[in-house]
Amino acid sequence: MNKHFKKLICASLAALAGVGSAAQANEQVLNLYSARHYATDEALYSDFTKQTGITIKRLELGDEALLERLRNEGARSPADVILLVDAARLATAQQEGMFQPVKSKVLAERIPTQYTGDQGLWYAFSARSRVIVYNKATVDPKLAQNYEDLAKPALKGKVCTRTGSHPYMLSLMSSLIGHLGEQGATEWAKGMVANMARSPKGGDTDQIRAVASGECGVALTNSYYFVRLMNSSKPEDKEVIEKVGFVWPNQASYGAHMNVSGGGVAANAPNKANAVKFLEYLASDSAQQYFANGNNEWPTAKGVKTNNAALQSLGDFKADVTPAKTLAANTALSQKIMDRTNYK
Repeated sequence: MNKHFKKLICASLAALAGVGSAAQANEQVLNLYSARHYATDEALYSDFTKQTGITIKRLELGDEALLERLRNEGARSPADVILLVDAARLATAQQEGMFQPVKSKVLAERIPTQYTGDQGLWYAFSARSRVIVYNKATVDPKLAQNYEDLAKPALKGKVCTRTGSHPYMLSLMSSLIGHLGEQGATEWAKGMVANMARSPKGGDTDQIRAVASGECGVALTNSYYFVRLMNSSKPEDKEVIEKVGFVWPNQASYGAHMNVSGGGVAANAPNKANAVKFLEYLASDSAQQYFANGNNEWPTAKGVKTNNAALQSLGDFKADVTPAKTLAANTALSQKIMDRTNYK
């Protein structure tokens, strides 16, 4: 092979490498760190890519593991968007400086202030109600119409919940601090501990099953766990639903507590523009319906009504309008109250 031909080959290979590098550099990507573990979210991601041409590179971990990963990565983190479940976890990420403020006309217009963090640091894109379930055979539903009722002597030995340190319980406690004050919320926690049928354990579906089996008389659960069982074709799940009743709490007062799932732009996002586009997409009508139909959650965007038949079958209800950022701000005090009252 002569020298001239060798030079031509080298030049061609160098040109191809340059083209590959340029194509890689021009590729539109979004690095998503998500604690949402729902298979139905796949439709969200593929739809976003279809609409924008932005490829999503996803890391999915449990909330605590995800937060620890971000702590370890620090300023070197490649994360563009962080999605977390529950106001308590959003509060942790905010306090540790994991988000950066976002100014977006779309988000400001679409997401009510009730569902936004301070200074646009995060936005809630879906909500789930914290409801009461009871055993139809052993508990008179009149005794369990309000969160406060669960702490009254009439239900002694009948109450089951998750652990007191779980974010779902901390967010509910944060809401009660707002409605009852610190002392009132503390008395509620004491009453709950006194009424326990067993030590707090398990997830929300476990609480519903325990009520159906008679191990518990009443329990707290997020609404979408109940709807999942309603939609199940398994005979054992159908049997559970037949044995339990469902209550929208506090309909004569402040309404049913609304928990949230949301996220924001990571503090050191390398692709900030794409990150903002993704958050704006999550506030769109189509994405909001994915949340509702895929995981039985309530849309948070203004004017969006769910067309999920199972959710609609639960009927209209009064929702607590305590801002999600207030729930986040009360998280530390909530944990102190749980610790003080030995709510394990």
